[in-house]
Amino acid sequence: MSNHDSTPKFPDSFLGNNSLDYDSSIWMERNQKKTTLLCLQYLYDERLDNLEKPDFLKDEPFFIVDLGCGTGFSTEILVERGFRVVGIDVLHDMLSKVKTKKNHMNNQNNLELILADINYIPLRSSSINHAISISAYNFITHRAESIRNKTNIAHNTAKYLYILLKPNGRIVIEFYPKDEKELNSFISSFKDNGFDGFMVKKDPNQKSGQTFLLLKKR
Repeated sequence: MSNHDSTPKFPDSFLGNNSLDYDSSIWMERNQKKTTLLCLQYLYDERLDNLEKPDFLKDEPFFIVDLGCGTGFSTEILVERGFRVVGIDVLHDMLSKVKTKKNHMNNQNNLELILADINYIPLRSSSINHAISISAYNFITHRAESIRNKTNIAHNTAKYLYILLKPNGRIVIEFYPKDEKELNSFISSFKDNGFDGFMVKKDPNQKSGQTFLLLKKR
């Protein structure tokens, strides 16, 4: 992962020495933290339900899940902003780096870490206020052998996240769809499972570029 321009291969690009390269990359840390701050702005976006005050989420310590937290660049930002955070990742090599960071956090009691797949998070139904995912969500289909498998995985994941979220809970997902079919599959999976929202793209003319999904549970 020393060359940030190369396309990562999951999970190999995030194991062993690659996880160390990822965690020590100044470029990666800067990019991930910048994206996390942007996701928080989108989490407050008034277009989701015409809020009267955009800072309403700061009124209490909300419970937010960092889906695919990696080595914790995004997690650090969430904890610093006062959220109660659960960092979820399926790779021990990545999650172990977050554990090290946690030991140096002032609000480390506000962070829990879970080694788990996004589809099997050991949390109660309707227990999460909100969730974000930075550059990880499109990896949920990495084992799929067909388009039908990918569609089913995306559908089941969206359905599961709906169950975990509290009423009016929000999700902001930043990811890089491979093509228009994958993009539409993810969008449909949320629309078909109880979410409203919209898409924001860095380059509206590029189907495979950086994409944000702003979602709210109906």
